[in-house]
Amino acid sequence: MDHETRRDIVVSVGAVALFVALLMGVGMTYGGNGLTQTGAIAVVGVIVFFVLLMTVVGYWLANQY
Repeated sequence: MDHETRRDIVVSVGAVALFVALLMGVGMTYGGNGLTQTGAIAVVGVIVFFVLLMTVVGYWLANQY
């Protein structure tokens, strides 16, 4: 596996790990017996952040070659 492929994998896995960590944080903060309305909005915010993050990461990785 070449260096560029390894970098792509590490950056992408790191972004996904951040997404999972943020979702877990929202779950622990707003969870309990169920997700509150504020927690649901926070989940939507995390999803929007993840989509934007992956867009930026994909654009950056595409321009590295």
